[in-house]
Amino acid sequence: MLVLSSTFEQKRQQVVQVLEAIANEVGAPRNVKKIATSAVKELYNDKLSPSVRAANVIDMIEDVISDSNIPSYTRTQLWMVISILETIKSGQY
Repeated sequence: MLVLSSTFEQKRQQVVQVLEAIANEVGAPRNVKKIATSAVKELYNDKLSPSVRAANVIDMIEDVISDSNIPSYTRTQLWMVISILETIKSGQY
């Protein structure tokens, strides 16, 4: 279980770990794996502020989270990622 941490780097690392696990998950649909991989790249886009990066990734995830083919465990992981990203987006790091 991941514990929310106080710095942007720590939170980003937690999110990246979950997204990489989803990207490598056998049961995850292809479109979800693709979004997870793209989201990791977006989180490391140093041209944007951490808040903007978090908002962009939240938008990416929200586009696929309602897909009925996503296993419930993966959906739960995505909601946890959104929760962490919301703290980054609001500047709580």
